[in-house]
Amino acid sequence: MANILIIDDDQLMSEMLSQVVKKLGHDVRSVFTLEEGLDRAATADFDLVFLDVFLPDGNGLEALPKLRSVKSSPEVIIITGSGDTSGAALAIKNGAWDYIQKPSSIEGMTLPFIRALEFREAKLARKPIAALKRQAIIGNSPEILNCLDQVAQVANSDINVLISGETGTGKELFAWAIHNNSPRVDKSFVVVDCTAIPENLVESTLFGYEKGAFTGADQPFEGLIKQADGGTLFLDEVGELPLSIQKVFLRVLQERRFRPLRSGKEVKSNFRLVAATNRDLAKLADQDLFRKDLLFRLQSFTIELPSLKDRPEDIQELTMYYITNLCRRYGSEIKGFSSDFFETLTSYKWPGNVRELFHTLEGAFASARHDPILFSNHLSSSFRIKLLERFSEGQGLYKEVDSGSGGQASVLPPLKVLREEALEKVERQYLLDLLSNSRGNLIQACQVSGLSRARLYGLLKKYSLSFKSQE
Repeated sequence: MANILIIDDDQLMSEMLSQVVKKLGHDVRSVFTLEEGLDRAATADFDLVFLDVFLPDGNGLEALPKLRSVKSSPEVIIITGSGDTSGAALAIKNGAWDYIQKPSSIEGMTLPFIRALEFREAKLARKPIAALKRQAIIGNSPEILNCLDQVAQVANSDINVLISGETGTGKELFAWAIHNNSPRVDKSFVVVDCTAIPENLVESTLFGYEKGAFTGADQPFEGLIKQADGGTLFLDEVGELPLSIQKVFLRVLQERRFRPLRSGKEVKSNFRLVAATNRDLAKLADQDLFRKDLLFRLQSFTIELPSLKDRPEDIQELTMYYITNLCRRYGSEIKGFSSDFFETLTSYKWPGNVRELFHTLEGAFASARHDPILFSNHLSSSFRIKLLERFSEGQGLYKEVDSGSGGQASVLPPLKVLREEALEKVERQYLLDLLSNSRGNLIQACQVSGLSRARLYGLLKKYSLSFKSQE
């Protein structure tokens, strides 16, 4: 018997699902708000959760990583009255088992439910995975833990892995984690930076060459593919690999054999391939800038790394880790942190991700010198200017406070306050526009906004608005 949780404010749907679950011999609990659902999932063990998207107090898709990260790590089936391919893609990326549009038939609900429970039963029957070696992968946000789970799933196999993510998200660190947790850990990990090799040298660098293959080839060279024999070949920024080489490399992937330049015989290499990219390879393939057949080979298993702005809860841990390393490297005392230092860091969007954060921290460390505590003023002026420019349109976001020296100083507000003020401003304006566009039609307003009737009334009450109020 499995334990099932239904999080849906549609009581008729909840009742129908409950009856289906009970008839199949399982225990079921129903709640009608996201907050209560997360509380239940955190305090009791559930095998599967039916999760609505539009709930009175939040979006189910946004809460999916948190729901998947609770102790019991339940399977999740998304149920929604709004069919949306982008929402379905986001759900699957965040670990949902299925994405079902309401209204659906009993059979349409039952079959995914049964299969999800079968999958969970098989998963729980597996032997536990040994502690994952994660080295310098810092953070415990649901997004990072999900990526580490994927590393654990794939490490023991030889399947090709494609790691995608923005620049600075740590793609090479995850490639190392796959290697270090695999049976190939004692063999070579060979990095090929596809952006750094001139196009006319790619073939000789990858495949190697015999003496005299070209001018300057005074000695034979064992190519990088052969150097990875028995180990892992990591193609960094594989989207930059020239088309002329892609066709040749495709055969190498298929046969694990190749011919060095000017060689009379083929060479074998038993390598495991991990590739990384910050580009949309599918879009490049549609534009004939990347071979589709090679893309199919590369993406046998894909890990998509989150940007730093999508896991702000990891910023403090990353900061403490890196500053501690800098203190050890330079032999200085371990530094403390002021609250405003962390608040300032989490206020920034970090387009350069973890790499940009670490560069910024190096500057702050150098500025602090022998100071025992890091403050926001230790951050470089260029960084603080970028942060101020981000709020340049938000007049009044900063308060003038007494600096203690007779003058006034501008300081950042707490991030929580800033978020709440910005959200309230946006929500109120949206509701005014919604009232105007729907002309008092409640059904139309719910359809346009994607809000349930209860949620819409709740927001209108919060901002003292009504269907007659169109300021």
